[in-house]
Amino acid sequence: MDSRKILFLFCVIGFACADVVKFVDCGSSTGKVSLVDITPCPTQPCDLKKGGNYSVNVTFVSNVETEKSTAVVHGIIAGLPIPFPIPVSDGCHSGINCPIHMQNAYHYVATLPVKSEYPCLKLVVKWELKDDGNKDLFCIEFPVQIVS
Repeated sequence: MDSRKILFLFCVIGFACADVVKFVDCGSSTGKVSLVDITPCPTQPCDLKKGGNYSVNVTFVSNVETEKSTAVVHGIIAGLPIPFPIPVSDGCHSGINCPIHMQNAYHYVATLPVKSEYPCLKLVVKWELKDDGNKDLFCIEFPVQIVS
């Protein structure tokens, strides 16, 4: 089988397995989000099992040129943003080849680890990817619940 057919097959399988998530844009000032999917997340809000790892994929178009990108993640609990550490905050090591160019589409891919010591609760995840001017290439919010 030719390599283009194999690549196409993997892309089709990837999209078939991806779980598109409803999100709110919370201030993407230098980019526009077209798609957010979390794997696995068969229902919404996403049930994030303690001790699990989840793939967060965001497709966006940049409206600026930027040399770097940095992810900042918070869990919003009772209206308060609580920092939520992720393994790799450098967007240039999360599926994006930097520098980022204006009007190009990018696929940001990150892992969201859910530690076993997290309490079971419902919250909103706020995920930002900042450009080198500290403005949001994207800012999205989506509801989740941490479960045992």
